[in-house]
Amino acid sequence: MVRVAIVTDGPYGERAHENIGEEFETDFIELKAPSGIFADEVEIPEEKIEQIVSADIVITYILHPDLTLELVDRIHNNVDWIIVGAWRGEGFRNQLLGYGNVTAPENMCDLEENGNPSFDEFVSKFGKPVVEVDVEEDRVKNIRVLRCSPCGATRFVAEELVGTEVKDLPVRAGLKIQHYPCRAAKMRLFADDECKKELAARIHCEAFERALENQ
Repeated sequence: MVRVAIVTDGPYGERAHENIGEEFETDFIELKAPSGIFADEVEIPEEKIEQIVSADIVITYILHPDLTLELVDRIHNNVDWIIVGAWRGEGFRNQLLGYGNVTAPENMCDLEENGNPSFDEFVSKFGKPVVEVDVEEDRVKNIRVLRCSPCGATRFVAEELVGTEVKDLPVRAGLKIQHYPCRAAKMRLFADDECKKELAARIHCEAFERALENQ
C-alpha cells in the first residue's frame, strides 16, 4: 500500500490528512514559510526532507511559491509522485509540471489515473468522485462512495442525500457542496478563472449524473 505525506505551510491540509488517513498510512508535515513573498534562499530542515521522501505520494498544500518550488526540486527524484494542491499562475504550474512526476490539478477533486502505479493506487480511493446510487420507489435508498474527494466532501454529500427524492439528485449534489466547508477557492486566492468551489460542485453533479445513468 502506498504511503502518503501531506505538507503544508499554513492552515490547509488537516482535513485531507484525516480523510486520506482512513485508507492510507499518511504523515502530516508542517514547514515554515519564508517571511517575504519572494525569498532568495529557502531552507527546509533535512529531517523534514527525510520524513517527506519516506512517502510514495506527496501532497503539498504550501501557499508560498518559492517554498513549493524548493520542496519539489529537492524531493522529486526520491518519491513516486507529487500533487501540488496550491499554485499560482500557468507559468508556475508549467514549471512544476516540467519535473515529470508532478501534478498540479485545477481542483483536488479532479484527479484521475495517469499510469503511475503509486499515483493510480492513491487515485483509486481519492480524486474525481465516483459514486453508486441505489434507488427504491423514486427515493435514494443508498449511496456508495467508491472514490472520494480528498477533503471528504463526497462522503458528506452522500450522507446528506440518502433518503431524499431521486428527482434532481445531481443538481442537489452540486448544491450540497456549497454547504460543505470546501477550501478550494481559498487555496486558489490568486485565480481569476472559474470559482474552484463552483468547479467542485459541478464535478460532484456530474458524478451523480453518471451514477444514475449506470443503474
